[in-house]
Amino acid sequence: MEPLYGPIRDYAWGSRSAIALLQGRSVPSAGPEAELWLGAHPGAPAHVDRAGLRVSLCDLVRDEPGQWLGQRVSERFGSRLPFLLKVLAADAPLSLQAHPDAEQAQAGYAAEAGRPEGQRNYSDPHHKPELLVALTPFEALCGFRDPAESAEALAAFGVPALAPVVAALRAGPAGLRTAVRTLLGWPVADRHRLLAAAVASPTDGPDAELTRRLAKAYPGDPGALVALLLHHVRLVAGEGIWMPAGNLHAYLSGCGVEIMAASDNVLRGGLTPKRVDVDELLRVLRFEVLDDPVRAPQPVGPGVDWWPVPVDDFALHRVRVDAAVPSVTLPLPGPRVVLCAGGSITVDDGAGALTLASGEAAIGTSSGAALRIDGAGVAFVATSGLR
Repeated sequence: MEPLYGPIRDYAWGSRSAIALLQGRSVPSAGPEAELWLGAHPGAPAHVDRAGLRVSLCDLVRDEPGQWLGQRVSERFGSRLPFLLKVLAADAPLSLQAHPDAEQAQAGYAAEAGRPEGQRNYSDPHHKPELLVALTPFEALCGFRDPAESAEALAAFGVPALAPVVAALRAGPAGLRTAVRTLLGWPVADRHRLLAAAVASPTDGPDAELTRRLAKAYPGDPGALVALLLHHVRLVAGEGIWMPAGNLHAYLSGCGVEIMAASDNVLRGGLTPKRVDVDELLRVLRFEVLDDPVRAPQPVGPGVDWWPVPVDDFALHRVRVDAAVPSVTLPLPGPRVVLCAGGSITVDDGAGALTLASGEAAIGTSSGAALRIDGAGVAFVATSGLR
């Protein structure tokens, strides 16, 4: 194993304490720290040491896929690490968004060839399913809930202009597309008036409180009303949310470990100053109720659990070592990225042992032996989902 140095993205919604505290630095940080990236995505690759220099993991994987990925992973995914591990820390809501499936991503990327970067929805031909596991209490919107609940929440505002949306939702899941299109297609000149009427309503309750909170953060953004069509979940540490392709979602607050297919394809629908393409978003959305987006960890052995997902791009395990379970051996194939999320651990893949403090990471190539983790701490281990 060898140290892996990941860049921190400074998006405006980021926390000035969560990642710094994880890494044992003073708080507040100098600016917002939104995401720590631990992978080989070309947008912000992590680095390893080579002859006294920091070398991009993206370049190493591309130039030496056999060593880093192994035959099975490179045959399946080409000369790229198929997953990206992150620490995500949100102090403000992220955009309402969804991700395409593999077929949609390939077609969209090809169709947009030649467009200027600022006019593209697709930056690569890959899908982007993602799993987030909470490190702290975490709040999110994810997947459509029962439309009848959403209809009652919107009707409670008593705003006549929302009547067509309420009627569509009362028709059941078949009305979800109409409801979303109507809200996101509201004329820009009328959006502030519509939201102001909803916010001024005397209605109480969690739904009304959520709309007021989002409308304050994003004035005139209809995403504050679209939010009421989604599950509003609050995770405790260790709980996860799985977001497959086509599910509308937004992370609102908290810190978590996120793993995803290595793509940057995002279709936004609101709660953002960035580009929104409503037609393309509607094309990729799955207008179906998501019964339960929350996933509890499943134990797979002493000190080890995971959150199984139906993709082969990635898998995520959590290892907890302490006096009761001082050592764990994982027969997971490489490549492997290990993040220490608390305490101190030693990781050894047979090619070399490395001690990690909280917030530090390591990577091992495909040629390593079974991964052994010792010490007293918590580790998240990211691998491909191929077995």
